[in-house]
Formats: sequence, C-alpha cells, structure tokens
Amino acid sequence: MAAMMNAIGLAVADMATSLSFYRRLGLDFPAGAESEPHAEAELPGGVRLMIDTHAEIASFDPDHRPGGAIKDGPSLAFLCADPAEVDTVHADLVAAGYPNVKEPWDAFWGQRYAIVLDPDGYRIELFAPTKS
Repeated sequence: MAAMMNAIGLAVADMATSLSFYRRLGLDFPAGAESEPHAEAELPGGVRLMIDTHAEIASFDPDHRPGGAIKDGPSLAFLCADPAEVDTVHADLVAAGYPNVKEPWDAFWGQRYAIVLDPDGYRIELFAPTKS
C-alpha cells in the first residue's frame, strides 16, 4: 500500500481564535469544538484540516515547543469564485484584524492573489483565475 495524504495539521495557541478565523473562510468545524484541544474539518476531496492546541501536542510530545509566527512554514491556499471574491475575502479578514501580508494583485501567472496571516502566523493565500 502506498501512503496517501489524508490530513493537514496545524498547531495553534488558542483554539477558539483559530476556529473563528477558519470558519470565516467557510470551513465547517463542529459546534463546541472551540473548547476542545483538537478539532477537524473535512475539506473537499476528503482531506482533513486538523487543529491542535500547543498544550494538546505537548501532552504526547513533551519536546514540543510553540514556534510562534510561521515565517517559512506551510501555507494554506483558498480558491475563490472569482477575482472580486479575492478582494472581498481579503478585505473582510484585514478588517477583522488579521495581518495583511500582500494586498490583492494580478499575478503574472494568471491569478488574482492575496496573502494574510492566520492567528498563529500561518500564511493564508487567496486566489482566483483572472481569465475563465
């Protein structure tokens, strides 16, 4: 059997804050998950986004140390319906207080693109094709 990617895991400082951010992007975490140390949302295609608090990870990995803002770590890219939605979602997140990394722009590779940071410093990329 070949290994198959099934989930993406993020370590977070505050579950409620992180779930609030990802729910703004349309991910469906169970009600009440904000008070749990582990939460999951199934993404299209069956891959899961798993979120664990630093305390939860330390409970089974005593060497775990929170890394703070993730400069060169993984990024999560969210496909928007069209270029206008990239602008709208970006504006909504920035207005809600999430740090802007890159204002929306038309990238040379044919996409409208923008980047913000989630509450733990993970890069969140918003994109949509500029041509149909």
